[in-house]
This record gives sequence, structure tokens and C-alpha cells, in this order.
Amino acid sequence: MNLFKRKNKTDTVAVQTAPCGYSKAHPYASLGNYESKITNQWKLYHILREAVPVIDAAISKIVRLTGEFRVECENSDIQYKLNKFLTNIKVNTCTIGTNSFILSYLDQLLTYGTAVGEIVMNSEGTNIAALYNAPLKDIELGTGSSPLKLKIYKKNKNGEKTEIKYPELVLVSSLNPEPGRIYGNSLLKGLPFISDILLKIYNSIGLNWERIGNVRFAVTYKPSNDASDKAFARERASQIASEWSKAMKSGLNPSDFIAVGDVSIKVIGADNQILDSQVPVRQMLEQIVSKLSIPPFLLGLNWSTTETMSIQQAEILSNELEAYRRLLNPVISKICNMWLMLEGIKCEYSISWNTIDLKDQLQIATARLTNAQAMEIEQKIGANSQNQQSQIF
Repeated sequence: MNLFKRKNKTDTVAVQTAPCGYSKAHPYASLGNYESKITNQWKLYHILREAVPVIDAAISKIVRLTGEFRVECENSDIQYKLNKFLTNIKVNTCTIGTNSFILSYLDQLLTYGTAVGEIVMNSEGTNIAALYNAPLKDIELGTGSSPLKLKIYKKNKNGEKTEIKYPELVLVSSLNPEPGRIYGNSLLKGLPFISDILLKIYNSIGLNWERIGNVRFAVTYKPSNDASDKAFARERASQIASEWSKAMKSGLNPSDFIAVGDVSIKVIGADNQILDSQVPVRQMLEQIVSKLSIPPFLLGLNWSTTETMSIQQAEILSNELEAYRRLLNPVISKICNMWLMLEGIKCEYSISWNTIDLKDQLQIATARLTNAQAMEIEQKIGANSQNQQSQIF
């Protein structure tokens, strides 16, 4: 039940973790805004997702396969109000619903190893007005006198940092952080070297096809032993070059090229063989897929595999998704606890995620039928044994 009756407000205060506006300065103002090595890593991971579509597709699929959640309470009325709040809460600028906030939060966590969000209060501080996913480039994390105390700083337009006034409203998660470190490790850690090789192969393939597709010709004129032919060799070579250029510029209107003398025409690079890229490209993709722990068939990679292997890969991915859900549960709990506290409600609740289903529906139905038949047989055996005992006594 509600212990305190509060008036709902729609006005919001300024978001603490929002990026600051940068005023126009001299052309070399970036020299005064030094960026740390961690920020450079974030830029690298962002570029990596843009450059290699397989990596971007894998992270996007992991985020979507994580699914949606729902909060279950002992009191049905409180459960309805809490889920209604989680469904209708404003997120960032154009999104609604805590599920969208959590998916964006997980995407940031997987890409950069660290995710930051904020619970935005209204102007009166009595209700939650919105949820905000903060960009990491505007936030810096640190520790106080104790390594167990987290401090959150916001960078201003001058490159200086100021400590956030209400850190209890900020949500921070780290993915597999190293001992003694605040920032986590990105899921893409170890892939820049592999991706660089893969991009070099793709780039060379593009250059080779550009050269071979747009055919170049080598026109060779060999003058005879005649003295007059040798004397006018330069003029004739220039005339041949001019006429050949006109014939090539004709485009869709084919034209003939006629020359006098020993003239040979060959395609440049026609005798060269393009290297087979299937083996090295697959080796690089195998490294990427193994790092991201996602089955190849989900990325459209038609590699030879057995049915048993596909089931095992699906089970491995299910375990990975369960691990990501365990990282997100404290974030969801903090949002729910804040809403319950502001509403003056004390209630136990649990977070229920939808079932991860990566298997074939026919196999699931067959397994259920087999289990039902086994239970029926066990019940018959149990009934027969009881009848035999009753007859004995």
C-alpha cells in the first residue's frame, strides 16, 4: 500500500551525465583537450563495428537475443503499477520503456566493456521522469580514498572534470574488469589485429577487381628495319596512341582501331592469377566468431556443421546470454528500488526474463512428448506396485 501520497510532476531537471556544449575556439583547440588511452580504445571499438559488418551483426544479435524482462511481485496491484512504470518511462530522446534502455545499456557494455546510465528525476525530486544512456566520452570513473568507493566525474567544455552531485542516481556496470581496475574489458578485445588482416584482404580484393574489371591495355608498336619507318617511329607511335584513346573513349558505341605496321595489343594483368582468399578470410572469421561466442549460422555463415554441433553451439550461446542477464539484473533492481522508495512502497519482487529459445520447435515438442510418455509409464508402474502390495496384505 502507499504510505506517502505525492504529486506527480512532469518537469525534469538537467541530466547530470549529458554532454556539454563546446564553444567555437581556435582551429587547434583539440591540443588542450587531451584524451586518455581508454577513450582511444572506445573510438577503436566504435570504428571496428563500422568496418567489420560481422562484428556489428554479432553484437546486435546478442543484444536482441537477450530478450525482455518483467517484474513479478507478491501484490498484484503493485506488480501492475511497477510494470506500467517500466513500460511507459521515457528513455533518452525518442524511446519509451525500460527494455529499450536495458538493450542500449547492454550494447554499450559489450562494445566498450563499461556502461553508464542515469535515473533522471523531476524538478521536485519526487518521481522518476526518464532514463538516460550516457556517452562514455563525457564521463570519467575514479576511486576515492578507498578502492571500494566509486567516484563519477563529468567532463566540461574546458576538459576539466567535476564530481557528480548525486552518484546514487547513476548506473555503472563493468564487463569482466581486471583486478584493481574500474573499467571493464570489451567483448571486442583482441579483435583489432584480426580485423586489420581481414580488412587488408578485402581491400586488396577490391583493388584487384577494380584493375581487372576496368581493363587496361598495353599497345606496343615495333618499327621495321626500314630507315624511313625508324625515322617516323615517334610520330607514328603518337598517332597510334591518339587513335587508340579515341577508340576507348567511344564507350557504348564500339569503334574499330586500324594501325599500320607491327602493332600488338595485350591486356595488362591478364596473365596474373588472383590469390585465393577463401582460406585466410575463413580463418579470420573463425577467430572473430569464437571470440564473440555466437553460432556461425546466426551470422549467415554457411559452414559445414552437424546437427549435434549446432545444438551445442546454441546451448553455449544460451549460457552466455544468461551471464549477460545476471549483469543487467542489478541495474534493473536499482531502478525498481528507486521507484518503490519514491512511492513509499515496500514489496518483494523478482525479475523474470523471457525464455531463450534457440532450438528447433520440433525437437522441443518431441522432447516434451517423450517426457510425458515417461511420466505416464512411471505412474503405471507405481500404481501396479501399490496394487501388488495391497493384495499381499
